[in-house]
Amino acid sequence: MSTTSDDQSMLAPEAVIDNKLRVGIQGYSGAFHEIASRQFFPDRELEIVAAHTFEDLIEALLEGATMDVGLMAIENTLAGSLMSNYRLLLNSEVSIVGEVFLRIEQNLLTLPGVKIEDLEEVHSHPVAIAQCRKFFKQYPHIQLVETVDTALSAREVKENNWRNVGAIASSLAAELYSLDILAAGIETNKQNHTRFLVLRANVETIKDATANKVSLSFTVDHTAGSLYKVLAVLSAYNVNLTKIQSAPIIGKPWEYLFFVDFVVEGDMSWEQAIEAIIPITRELHVLGAYPQGDKDEQ
Repeated sequence: MSTTSDDQSMLAPEAVIDNKLRVGIQGYSGAFHEIASRQFFPDRELEIVAAHTFEDLIEALLEGATMDVGLMAIENTLAGSLMSNYRLLLNSEVSIVGEVFLRIEQNLLTLPGVKIEDLEEVHSHPVAIAQCRKFFKQYPHIQLVETVDTALSAREVKENNWRNVGAIASSLAAELYSLDILAAGIETNKQNHTRFLVLRANVETIKDATANKVSLSFTVDHTAGSLYKVLAVLSAYNVNLTKIQSAPIIGKPWEYLFFVDFVVEGDMSWEQAIEAIIPITRELHVLGAYPQGDKDEQ
């Protein structure tokens, strides 16, 4: 999905006045979060603002001094859901205002002229390394070293002039740091996609006339059939349940909090569907209502 000028309603007021949009990401320049940001906002001039952790990202977004919107990975087709990020959303005053799906291609980056037999180490984020272990089995002389970020690993190869160290990172990182792509698409499973959420500080109720997807969380009574009743009501309102994720409720063993995404497909509005399940849920929170993103099937 990409935005147009009609999407200005999702942005903080200062972002509408100033054409340059400040987008906060977890990671550094060249990270997949930046690629997802540019895919979502193709017609805007972006200032990418780095945050070391997702917690730092949320904190800076809420402060509003350096970021207008934020991008947060929420699930990956190989690694599954990022449960810590679900809890961050629930416990923070932010709203989901969009989503973007990105095909993840991992590349082996080196300084120009370096050959694979020159490498002693390859650095990257643990998830990226896990996605590429099969490729490196044919090069047992290379030690895989875990770091905090793919793009930061690429930047460090450049800044330290490491000719015996490579990095696993994006093609954008290769471009930004003038590195060679020694091997492209080295991830084992090519159906590697990540879903990112577009966030903004929840300073006011956001009404988007094009919103057809909703993310929410709730609990139910700890009795047989409680969750089924909620799902049955949603089905009666002709919504398509696209995701359901459970998480333990801390302090209540064997009781669960549910995170649900659904898409409205009938004549009923998402507000009507929410109203219908309020009496049979507890602690219901609408995390965001936004236009459904297009899945990147490449």
